[in-house]
Amino acid sequence: MTGTKTAVEWLASVAPDPEGCRWEWERNPHGVVLLPAGRAWDVLILPGDLGYPTLDVLTRFLDQPGPVLVDFGDARMGFFVPPGTAARWLGTGIRAAGAGTWIVVPYPGRSTGGVRWLIPPDGSGTLTDPALLELAMHEAAAGLAARRADGRTGDAGGLDP
Repeated sequence: MTGTKTAVEWLASVAPDPEGCRWEWERNPHGVVLLPAGRAWDVLILPGDLGYPTLDVLTRFLDQPGPVLVDFGDARMGFFVPPGTAARWLGTGIRAAGAGTWIVVPYPGRSTGGVRWLIPPDGSGTLTDPALLELAMHEAAAGLAARRADGRTGDAGGLDP
């Protein structure tokens, strides 16, 4: 429970009213709050079909990547990265939440019906290095492209064009 308490404190520290944030988390039936990005972290939001393979690549190189959120239906995945990353990010199809944006954040360690943690924060402030995340995205995208190309060769009724 100490890890969850530390994670709650770390996340709530960015709220305009940290005590109010913790109060809302405890009483909100959905178990989520809105928190501002750009203070302790930014979030890079990938489509789920790229996010999962990217996370697989990352976890081959890192013992503990930063926190990762996934939304309803696994359509989008949010990787917590250092503040300022969103302002410098240039990636097609990747949304960036930084200063001036807010994200839905579930209570660490509690299951909700929608947004949930794939990798919850540990409370230490561990974030994913954006350069490593970018390299992992490139490797994941290359793997996806290769699998799609292999799948298309079989679509011609078994005949090679």
